Amino acid sequence: MSEAALVAIRELIAQCTPEEQAALFLELRARHRIHEFEEIIGAPAEMILEAVHRAPELTRRMLRGVIADAAFRQFVVVPLAVAGWRDVTPVGNFAFDYKLDDDQGAVTVQVKLQRSERGVPVVRRGERYGFGDSVHIVETQKTRTGTDGEDNLTRPYRYGEFDILAVSMQPSTGKWGRYM
Repeated sequence: MSEAALVAIRELIAQCTPEEQAALFLELRARHRIHEFEEIIGAPAEMILEAVHRAPELTRRMLRGVIADAAFRQFVVVPLAVAGWRDVTPVGNFAFDYKLDDDQGAVTVQVKLQRSERGVPVVRRGERYGFGDSVHIVETQKTRTGTDGEDNLTRPYRYGEFDILAVSMQPSTGKWGRYM
């Protein structure tokens, strides 16, 4: 199809009522998947999103963490390749999410969400911590619980388990998807 034909189609769509546009969207949507995950899970993207929307807060928080990790990979790790960094993250369960190397040395990164209570970002007075007016709080504990067999708690991170803490901010901070 030519570019001129596409322009003509776009102009026709712009002249459609919202109801007609919705009908066209449903026709096109029936022919095209949004993401390959639809086939893996066996449901269209709209149903997956509805399930997440109806899910309990714990499930949504877990999913936000998965999305924060994916965003870090897409918006930080992938672009770093241009600067010579490689993702050398080993397979397995480690205290870090990513291990990046630029041939001068590797750094490890743990990705976390900004802490929230009832969907609202936790913000404290910054002076208390030696900073400015306010600071956004991040939960820096592992999400799993347990012990190591000798009754030592395995939930808290230990000093040196990762080099950089990347924080995914909540949308209400105006900093969603930015990493500090």
